[in-house]
Amino acid sequence: MSTKDLRLNKDIRVREVRLIDSEGEQRGVISTIEALEMAKKVDLDLVEVSPKAVPPVCKILDYGKYKFEQDKRLKESKKKQKLVKMKEIRMQPKIEKHDLQFKTKHVQQFLEEGNKVKVTIRFRGRELAHTELGKVVLDNLLKLLDCEYVIDKRPAMEGRFMSMILNPKAKK
Repeated sequence: MSTKDLRLNKDIRVREVRLIDSEGEQRGVISTIEALEMAKKVDLDLVEVSPKAVPPVCKILDYGKYKFEQDKRLKESKKKQKLVKMKEIRMQPKIEKHDLQFKTKHVQQFLEEGNKVKVTIRFRGRELAHTELGKVVLDNLLKLLDCEYVIDKRPAMEGRFMSMILNPKAKK
């Protein structure tokens, strides 16, 4: 639950709440008015932390500090996330050996960086009659790869293109 969804002080519109005081002690079910008075005595806010509970759970705390800590935790969790990008390598079925090695090196580099790679072969004109050549090229590319990978999507035709998707193998 984000801090925007929380109701505090006068916004809490229920008759009774389950109260947790500023030291974290359970005070039981008491009236909202009484809980507000207890919060005012210690110069803190009454914050509804669990509105779906029956009765709702409210806590006496410093709302500004609470909001700051929630935002800090959210930033920390975002730092630890890694965005996976999709990179694409395009070729043709009549690719030369050296060009295939060159493209394979790029695929390997992308996989080592932790990105997904979509390998696409474009067929033009009469090449469409021999799609098995594209499959051979993709198989050769897989044989040339030195790093560990997982095939996310096996080679398949999509209109004039044959493509497959490779994922880097998860590091332990």
